[in-house]
Amino acid sequence: MTDAVERARTVRAGALRQYAEETASCTKCALANGRTHVVFGSGNPDAELMFVGEAPGADEDVQGIPFVGRAGQLLTKMIEAMGLRRDEVYIANVIKCRPPGNRNPEPDEIASCEPFLIRQIAAINPKVIVALGAFAAKTLTKTDAPISRLRGRAFEYAGATLIPTFHPSFLLRSPGYKREAWEDLKKALAALGRELPRPAGS
Repeated sequence: MTDAVERARTVRAGALRQYAEETASCTKCALANGRTHVVFGSGNPDAELMFVGEAPGADEDVQGIPFVGRAGQLLTKMIEAMGLRRDEVYIANVIKCRPPGNRNPEPDEIASCEPFLIRQIAAINPKVIVALGAFAAKTLTKTDAPISRLRGRAFEYAGATLIPTFHPSFLLRSPGYKREAWEDLKKALAALGRELPRPAGS
């Protein structure tokens, strides 16, 4: 690793630590009153691939780590099916605090949290972003189109290729859509310049 690459990595990691500290003390919206932990994000600061979900759930609120519940277990399997490890990518949410009862985020909550996400993405500078579910896709594409119309397409976001797909929690409820989600993940692999992993024993 060259000195320049190492310096760039140090700068990225430092920026993310600073943003995480700022987020931890955020009281911009009412969600701050009911949280156990701010769920900033986790993973590799040098990741070429970043996943952006909607908001933390109960498990994430307790642990302070995104996607650790049932949906997170499915997301980990999706990442591994792409031939990657979870610690090779970066995972975050649009909203950093759990909405009560896992309800949908309100527009003012998204507006309060989005600047943190924008800075997060800028620090990581991923090559590809996979938007998981309607709220992430709509926030990043700035459209009101349903996820069923956004998925299957590629967009540009801050120099990265943005690929919307279904949220893992939706896929748990509607496993018949997993094939379409896999097609989206294959688009993400292609945008990364990576080939599909070969089946074991081939």
